[in-house]
Amino acid sequence: MNSFVQISLKSGKEHSILRQHPWIFSGAIQKMDGLPKSGDIVNVLDHKGNQLGTGHYSEGSIAVRVFAFGKNYNNSTDFWIQKIQNAYDVRKNLGFVDSANTSIYRLVHAEGDGLPGLIIDIYGKTAVIQSHSAGMHRLRNEIKDALLHVYGGKLEAIYDKSAEKLSKNSSETSSDSYLHGSKLDTIALEHGCKFHIDWEEGQKTGFFIDQRENRKLLGELSQGKKVLNTFCYTGGFSVYALRGGAEIVHSLDSSQKALDLTESNIILNGFENANHKVIKADAVDYMKNLEVDYDIIVLDPPAFAKHLSARHKAVQGYKRINEAAISQIKPGGIIFTFSCSQAVDKQLFTNTVIASAISAGRKVRILHQLHQPADHPINVFHPEGEYLKGLVLMVE
Repeated sequence: MNSFVQISLKSGKEHSILRQHPWIFSGAIQKMDGLPKSGDIVNVLDHKGNQLGTGHYSEGSIAVRVFAFGKNYNNSTDFWIQKIQNAYDVRKNLGFVDSANTSIYRLVHAEGDGLPGLIIDIYGKTAVIQSHSAGMHRLRNEIKDALLHVYGGKLEAIYDKSAEKLSKNSSETSSDSYLHGSKLDTIALEHGCKFHIDWEEGQKTGFFIDQRENRKLLGELSQGKKVLNTFCYTGGFSVYALRGGAEIVHSLDSSQKALDLTESNIILNGFENANHKVIKADAVDYMKNLEVDYDIIVLDPPAFAKHLSARHKAVQGYKRINEAAISQIKPGGIIFTFSCSQAVDKQLFTNTVIASAISAGRKVRILHQLHQPADHPINVFHPEGEYLKGLVLMVE
């Protein structure tokens, strides 16, 4: 056995890890044979001393995030190469690698790819790494080397954008920087639509990749329609609506920076003469008294709850925006409504939308139930990884 700190579980607390759930909670720990620091690699044992897995230790309710089960971690570069290779092979089989019309995809989706605490997004020839745990951040150079090995020269830049996430999730400090290459001016493709990507200053890793297929669906429904895209950020839904033949598209956000980015993407796709305008406003306030008879409204707010403690407040937020949209949209209108709050599960979100419909006094049908795309896989042993929920509603 290696020299890592050994963490022994209480009797009966080994069942979840035996089912390959990657989280070990602090209350399940019986004893430790040392004093690990946040980010240290540790072994997890059952109460009889049998090794169950290896992972990163952290202070907090989730004490260990397991990245290797049993005795499968050999503390070598090859281990990380194989992990990245496995993720790459999945995306290649899905048709993302070397696609002619989509150069934006997620390569590593944390627990969904057996790498809890690690996100890697690909924008053309740039990989953006975002570590959500101190342990993964300490392995950034191993991850960089694995990326270069797997991609075989196809990547020209690798950017580590972990500083903000680490400051929120651990005591680890970091500065965002290039681990390989330098900044590339990137215009990336998504189903043939063009987008400016700013991974250095933008939200997340620079783009909300997880809405790809939902944007495509909106475009397919937009012919001749009047569309309101709230919380527009980069204008992704707006670009697809215009490409789909929408009569007018209004992009709303409270951030001028987001509106400027939306306008630049509209122009990039050749729609500068289209009937599009940006609106700087609060979404709920704007929808209280709509002056335009919109056929489609998109509600894609930021996460209202990132922790269970904020769930009640989040539900109230989702209820307000959905009630406003349901109340105001024209009869026969369609609403795309989403939640990316992991603390709000699919049933709770649906129930919240139902409550909004009751309060608005309108009849509502669910046409589609939406979720994250295939490059954001959900580990069946970690259902918590299903974070994006969406509904397409028709309002009578």
